[in-house]
Amino acid sequence: MDATDRGRLLSGAHHDPHALLGAHPVAGGVLFRVLRPWARTVAVVVNGLRTALKDTGDGLFSGVLPFDAIPEYTLSVTYGSDAYEVHDPYRFLPALGELDLHLIGEGRHEELWRALGAHPMTHEGVLGTRFTVWAPNAQGVRVSGDFCHWDGTGYPMRSLGSTGVWELFLPGIGEGTLYKFDITRPDGTHTLRADPMARRTEVPPATASVVTRSSHVWRDEEWMAYRVNRPLHEAPFSVYEVHLPSWRPGLTYRQLADQLPAYVADLGFTHVQLMPVAEHPFGGSWGYQVTGFYAPTARLGTPDDFKYLVDALHQAGIGVLVDWVPAHFPRDDWALAEFDGRPLYEHEDPARAAHPDWGTLEFDYGRREVRNFLVANAVYWCEEFHIDGLRVDAVASMLYLDYSREPGQWAPNEHGGRENLDAVAFLQEMNATVYRRNPGVVTIAEESTAWDGVTRPTDDGGLGFGMKWNMGWMHDSLVYASKDPVHRKYHHNEMTFSMVYAYSENYVLPISHDEVVHGKQSLVSKMPGDWWQQRANARAYLGFMWSHPGKQLLFMGQEFAQGAEWSEAHGPDWWLLDPAYDAEPDHRGVRNLVRDLNEVYRSEPALWERDTDPAGFAWIAGDAADDNVFAFLRFDAEGSPLLAVSNFSPVVRHEYRLGVPDDVAGWREVLNTDLTRYGGSGVCNPDPVKAESRGAHGRPTSVRLTLPPLATVWLRPA
Repeated sequence: MDATDRGRLLSGAHHDPHALLGAHPVAGGVLFRVLRPWARTVAVVVNGLRTALKDTGDGLFSGVLPFDAIPEYTLSVTYGSDAYEVHDPYRFLPALGELDLHLIGEGRHEELWRALGAHPMTHEGVLGTRFTVWAPNAQGVRVSGDFCHWDGTGYPMRSLGSTGVWELFLPGIGEGTLYKFDITRPDGTHTLRADPMARRTEVPPATASVVTRSSHVWRDEEWMAYRVNRPLHEAPFSVYEVHLPSWRPGLTYRQLADQLPAYVADLGFTHVQLMPVAEHPFGGSWGYQVTGFYAPTARLGTPDDFKYLVDALHQAGIGVLVDWVPAHFPRDDWALAEFDGRPLYEHEDPARAAHPDWGTLEFDYGRREVRNFLVANAVYWCEEFHIDGLRVDAVASMLYLDYSREPGQWAPNEHGGRENLDAVAFLQEMNATVYRRNPGVVTIAEESTAWDGVTRPTDDGGLGFGMKWNMGWMHDSLVYASKDPVHRKYHHNEMTFSMVYAYSENYVLPISHDEVVHGKQSLVSKMPGDWWQQRANARAYLGFMWSHPGKQLLFMGQEFAQGAEWSEAHGPDWWLLDPAYDAEPDHRGVRNLVRDLNEVYRSEPALWERDTDPAGFAWIAGDAADDNVFAFLRFDAEGSPLLAVSNFSPVVRHEYRLGVPDDVAGWREVLNTDLTRYGGSGVCNPDPVKAESRGAHGRPTSVRLTLPPLATVWLRPA
């Protein structure tokens, strides 16, 4: 062997090890060359006959055997006193097709996970695993793992041309094998990296990738057919947000499948939203610093175990949303950062690459392969795990070049603006691809600015999301609710301003984990007054939230008025629901309310059918600041109304007159947050309320209601 080739091969810097290793016709026969470090002997086995190869040093064995053509052969390799008969990895043609390489090169491989990563398969009649990785800047790449005692010297991969993809088929390697890629950087140094496309990982803090195949048989056909029936912005959509590791600490995916679907179904939520489940090294990041974008966290089980949980939720009639984090990734030196020795997934400009808030790196959305990595990842979660929606984290940080940056720390785009045009194009491509391939799936943006067209279709210049979190409503309404009632009249517009822009996007109203952690207090603890008033305020607020245009999201623990902030270390304070502690019931009462809110909400199309249609809402009393009262109508598609009235004052308001539609003779309560079963005082309108021919609020007909203290009531035509 040429000394240069030998040196490059042994140092892991050769682009085509298959040209040197394996079997090759030469003058006088066939040359067999094998690289097996630490082997004592290597022999070629043909038709049961063994011929020893010569040890040429450094783990290389070779010999010319008198064959006219390359025969079917295996290798007999001896380590110590043990001999193993194995297939030679370097006798196989590439196991990745030309179409895959073409699509990868164009950045248009929508099923990238099927092409890259580790895939158990039968190749040329032999069982093994195909390893492929994108590392265009590498001098060479080797597969390393527990099968070779983490010495990858004997398993160099071949470059498949200009795509930057490296490939090696390893016979005999199967499911459960631990592996990483040993990459030779441009400067000749080595770095050992987890597979960016790994579909399974070790349990953190261990960081190896794991060869896996799925054997899960889905049983959610009924749900998958059902979910395409109605666009979600025109359907009931009530979301329970969950941090899986702390919902019931210690439970696996399969144990969660025994408990979570029943709990969520009992409360009447239509969907769960799971905080990020993709693998992450630091549990305290709650999953928002992802290293394994294609692998559900191994903390709770295997990928099939996670499928089992999703399947169980679907069979219970509950949709599954997951938090998806394409805005950034951590700098761990075994993961994506400078993956092959140079900036690859991150922007090559350090100022563009560094995320200013989180000490992480931002993706280079202008690089087609990186954009493909992320678009395919969104598709992957929807198709491989039957996920019904992606809540996309930190969209604002992606959209603006000057996000959290001072003047001089950023450069404008080609048009002189501050918009990140590459990120815009990526989000449009992601949304268009997900919706095209997965009918019934929804994408939801966490976007905190007034960016125009977040939920407008991409063919009309929008970003193409299905919904957007209404961060303005969340902030303003919590400011109002946290004020003492005597001061609320000065903040009345905090509750009404949201209707100025309520139809500019398709909105979700979020009371998420972000609002009940890090010193922000739980929902009930934000409220003023004594304990009774805090709970009453929280119940009135939830009633207002469920009747306001937009969908609802509530974080775990808030459904039963947990007083403490959320902690990922121990999760919700479930003991508060123990009747021995909660005799009144204080906490069970709030949970009863949430259950009834969802039940009535789902049965009343006026509360969800026209969430994105201005004709589905009308103020009755939007200016009753001195009374701390808000009253409005919601209408279903047929024009049938529901009357929602919130009294954020701690006094009973008797015979409170409100103008109502003149074609309704009477109204009856369908929900009242002050009922005693919710922990309230029991003030209500027990009988249908008759309409009177007396004008009020610009309407010729009105009703006189009893408004309970710190409460919301809903009424329907009697």
